[in-house]
Amino acid sequence: MPGRKKFWSPGRKEALIGWLFLLPEVVGMLLLNVFALVFSLYLSFSSWDLLSGLSGIKFSGLDNYIKLFQDESIGKALMNNLLFTLLTVPVSIAIALVLAVFIHSKVYFKDYFKVVFFMPYISSIIAIAAVWSALLHPSLGPINQFLMDIGINNPPRWLVDPKTSLISIAIISTWAGIGYTIIIYLAGLTNISEELYEAAEIDGATSMQKFMKITIPMLRPTTFFLFITMLIGSFKVFDIIAFLTEGGPHNSSTVLVFRIYEEGFRDYNMGYASAISWLLFAIIGIITAATWKMRKDDTV
Repeated sequence: MPGRKKFWSPGRKEALIGWLFLLPEVVGMLLLNVFALVFSLYLSFSSWDLLSGLSGIKFSGLDNYIKLFQDESIGKALMNNLLFTLLTVPVSIAIALVLAVFIHSKVYFKDYFKVVFFMPYISSIIAIAAVWSALLHPSLGPINQFLMDIGINNPPRWLVDPKTSLISIAIISTWAGIGYTIIIYLAGLTNISEELYEAAEIDGATSMQKFMKITIPMLRPTTFFLFITMLIGSFKVFDIIAFLTEGGPHNSSTVLVFRIYEEGFRDYNMGYASAISWLLFAIIGIITAATWKMRKDDTV
């Protein structure tokens, strides 16, 4: 009939073609993300030995979560996670901000220094951990050799001492990741108008006053982005701990993700591992939501 629109109009054909191109990604996301998320939630209420196959899944109710709050190793891992976050996130942000401002305004060969600081970030974390493991060897490492040469007879035992193992890992993680933070801050600094600094200089502002009154406030969105991403990343730390200390000595460097690995892939207790995963998910969600709320209140 005249005036009647065809179902397969050009616009709908283009939309169908677009969805067909997106289909592999959508299917992959559903299988690898949504299905895995729902399945892990179900497993957290179940008892399942991974070696028994799918037929071995048995519903156990809240047993895993009750065990979770009675397990001293989980409390220790959570405290280590929080301490690791406090040792890495604020320190990394503060050092990176100072270095970024210095490189942006005072240093020649800026591109060279950007590459130098960024190289550890794109390097293999296992290679980095291996190098630092040799550097921090308690008796043969060059760091302790230097400390003994300058008169320190009992230098720290670093990775093999429960008192310093987590601090050592925090130092290595900060060193390895600070290049990324510097690059992000340098990008933020390029968006600050030089006219602001010129006006402040005319008014007699010192370098510290310009830093405190202009640089830090103008970089607040960048700092907030880095804080959120680094906060989440600090709770997911695993590979460097697995390589250097395996959670030891005496669980002094174990964290929640490493406990998930131990329960799920060493002891094959996937139900309990899934419960720990959801505990970690809830903690990260609560901290992130609280941070967003504080950021929102600060901008009002």
